[in-house]
Amino acid sequence: MNWLVTGGAGYIGAHVVRALRAGGQDVVVYDDLSTGLRDRVPGDVPLVVGSVLDGPLLAATLREHAVGGVVHIAGKKRVAESVERPLHYYRENVTGLQVLLESMAGAGVDRLVFSSSAAVYGMPDVDLVTEDTACRPISPYGETKLAGEWLIAAAARAHGLRAASLRYFNVAGAAAPELADTGVFNLIPMVFEKLEAGSPPLIFGDDYATPDGTCVRDYIHVEDIASAHLAAARRLADAAEGTALTLNIGRGEGASVREMVDRILKVTGRESVSAEVTARRPGDPARVVAAADRIRAELGWSARHGIDEMIDSAWRGRRRAHA
Repeated sequence: MNWLVTGGAGYIGAHVVRALRAGGQDVVVYDDLSTGLRDRVPGDVPLVVGSVLDGPLLAATLREHAVGGVVHIAGKKRVAESVERPLHYYRENVTGLQVLLESMAGAGVDRLVFSSSAAVYGMPDVDLVTEDTACRPISPYGETKLAGEWLIAAAARAHGLRAASLRYFNVAGAAAPELADTGVFNLIPMVFEKLEAGSPPLIFGDDYATPDGTCVRDYIHVEDIASAHLAAARRLADAAEGTALTLNIGRGEGASVREMVDRILKVTGRESVSAEVTARRPGDPARVVAAADRIRAELGWSARHGIDEMIDSAWRGRRRAHA
């Protein structure tokens, strides 16, 4: 059977396609190429260009490619943009998922791995965020991911869907330079951009209740994210009807922003540069670190890559893109 990967030409999606194929799965990519890159899709992998809002095209794709399961990564994911364009985010992320689920039900496809996010938790006031920590998203983006989980759980109860919602923490790194993140919306590429411009990297606030005063986050290598999707796909192969797993994907270890910046400066050979501390950004929680016990128990999965590997691989991808 084939797995359909929506958003499979994107940064995370391309890594998931790579992991599924390495794990012996057949893959079809479905992507509107609004942010994905055609070059990320291997030449021998079918690519269907279309929107998840296009029900007839989705239905035809599921049927024509004998799809048995879907990995749904397509969607909008910029927090600040979601605040400015909430209706756009609800249409793409929630209505798009609804259309996909309707197409799957019509085609008899009953396995789904869903790309969710730690943004569903909002500003948790706990040392380790478990899957049972209260979800209080503070952005439309986080709201759409939580609404997506609810929609999937309802479909599992009503239609026997077998599903796994994977809550990503802070994704970084690259499996290969050509698959590196081309956006500048996360800490590591933001620091790279400042260094390339000859400017000091910025630290948004150093007065948090953390050991060095800067925010603490759980950074996870994109290869580990991808391997978790493969593990989830395999787990759903023999899952009971109505199974709806919700799992964190993280290392269970925190690193502060200052620590990350220092390590980036070391990897890039810019240790003489000093970071500039500026005002806090609204809505930044002091600490968000995953508890990763449940995913180990359910999928036998754990992260393998460390922070230096994330930074080094991201830097190699950055240099390739800007050679």
